[in-house]
Amino acid sequence: MQNATHDAAQDTATTVTDERADLLEALAKHRHFLRFTTRDLTDEQAGRRTTASELCLGGLIKHVASVERSWADFIQHGPSAMPDFTAMTEADFAKRADEFRMLPGDTLDAVLAEYDEVARQTDELVATLPDLNRAHPLPKAPWNEPGVQWSARRVLLHIIAETAQHAGHADILRESLDGAKSMG
Repeated sequence: MQNATHDAAQDTATTVTDERADLLEALAKHRHFLRFTTRDLTDEQAGRRTTASELCLGGLIKHVASVERSWADFIQHGPSAMPDFTAMTEADFAKRADEFRMLPGDTLDAVLAEYDEVARQTDELVATLPDLNRAHPLPKAPWNEPGVQWSARRVLLHIIAETAQHAGHADILRESLDGAKSMG
């Protein structure tokens, strides 16, 4: 049994090609910047709105984790893994908006732990996915052109871009909170 475990780990290690390693490294860098904005914060600070935006640091990380999880599910299962945004009600959108808030009972530690778990699962998927060219039609949404397909590679690039964009948002939120910066 010990050999089977070793072989599975070795197989995973060998499937991380240069391209996959580059994708994972870029994603890890932006995840770090996003997480870094929450260093030394209390739960209350992580939930505080510091700009004209509705965003708070804890909610932003909840949102990024949820989006990453959804896109990883899309890679595996196609558009059925995501909602039909054209059929969502106001109540559905209100529930989705909770991703951007620290709700009663949310803690920063729990939000970060959930994000770590999502990251671990995505990294494992990237390392073990048989083909980055595997594509699915995008889910129904007003912002998606009907019939367009994205490969797993394109989805991963989108997750990286989304994480980087929100890390920038988080940096502004943190600087507005207490003057702390991620860089500079």
